Amino acid sequence: MSEDDLAPVLDAVGPRLRSLRKGRGITLAQLAEETGVSLSTLSRLEAGRREPTLKLLLPLAKAYGVQLDELVGAPQTGDPRIHPRPFTRHGKTWIPLTRHLGGLHAYKQILPVAPETPAGTRPEQGMHEGYEWLYVLSGRLLLALGEHDLVLSAGEAAEFDTRTPHGFANAGDRPVEFLALYGAQGERMHVRVRPAAS
Repeated sequence: MSEDDLAPVLDAVGPRLRSLRKGRGITLAQLAEETGVSLSTLSRLEAGRREPTLKLLLPLAKAYGVQLDELVGAPQTGDPRIHPRPFTRHGKTWIPLTRHLGGLHAYKQILPVAPETPAGTRPEQGMHEGYEWLYVLSGRLLLALGEHDLVLSAGEAAEFDTRTPHGFANAGDRPVEFLALYGAQGERMHVRVRPAAS
């Protein structure tokens, strides 16, 4: 790719970064804290007043859980394969199965065996706009949906309105693996939100 071809790609990085951050409901201050990039640098980068260098883009790609070429809007190479990079949040392993920035997001999730918890303890629940669909690949998944506790086994699926309080836990004696599909609101709630400071 020549410099002339590269210029429009680099010019589009700032608006793309701003759109991605706002779409996920993250403030510049939160992003600065997560990436270690200063708030003023992030602001200038989004405004197009700072050149998007590899040193700046790598921590942003990691924070957003996307490939670098997707972050900068590089042209497709024609290879449809996804090269997922697993990451861990709150003890759960997430494997991205989609690489696009908009629309639905698909993840394979792995929940380890739960530590001993007092009887009657339910998983922490959250709620947000949208719908969620999940399919259990192996193990047993506890879905706490509103007032109901449902245990799903391999081969079972569930779909629900995510405005209903919901949470997940491992209900078995081995790791549970499941697929989950949801939109940007669900991704932001399940993947990006940090636990509140105690």
